[in-house]
Amino acid sequence: MITPEQVPPRPPAVVNHVGISVPDVRAAIDWYGEAFGFHCIMGPRVLAADASAEAGLVLGPRFRSARQAHLLSASGVGLELFEFRDPPMTGPTDEVEYWRPGLWHLCLTERDTGQALRRVVELGGSQISPPVRFVPGRPFELAYCRDPWGTTIELMSHSYAEVFANWPQPGATGTTQWAGPDAVGAGPESTG
Repeated sequence: MITPEQVPPRPPAVVNHVGISVPDVRAAIDWYGEAFGFHCIMGPRVLAADASAEAGLVLGPRFRSARQAHLLSASGVGLELFEFRDPPMTGPTDEVEYWRPGLWHLCLTERDTGQALRRVVELGGSQISPPVRFVPGRPFELAYCRDPWGTTIELMSHSYAEVFANWPQPGATGTTQWAGPDAVGAGPESTG
């Protein structure tokens, strides 16, 4: 069991950026700017396998070229857009592929989830769910939608810290709960 005193004295890592694939990087720059106010701070630029050491190392031998752009959110977290050109991209599916390993959605904080959802749809995205309050007795709302290229986006009315640090804990006795390093799949143990 790990106690608070045993947690290494370092701050948690900061989310720097999230990369998503789109079939048209210029259209995506415009869409994310109009829908959510993101600003393009770099690009688009051509990313070629023969001119970029990291692209070949990370993307493998099939990769030849892409267009790339970097957008900035209000919090300073970036959204990196990739338009893979060679080999070409395949189209999105109609399903939210939550069963696949890896990222399955991007969450953005928008105080008025209904207004943000309407904006997404007006700009060519699609609605997956209406805004719903998901914590009884709390004003927290969320809604799911997709950008025009199939990326699943969650819209949440409050910050991650506001929602999950204040999540009601049925049966909680006020003690901090910590899971040991070998407790994967096991419930948390109370430290009292």
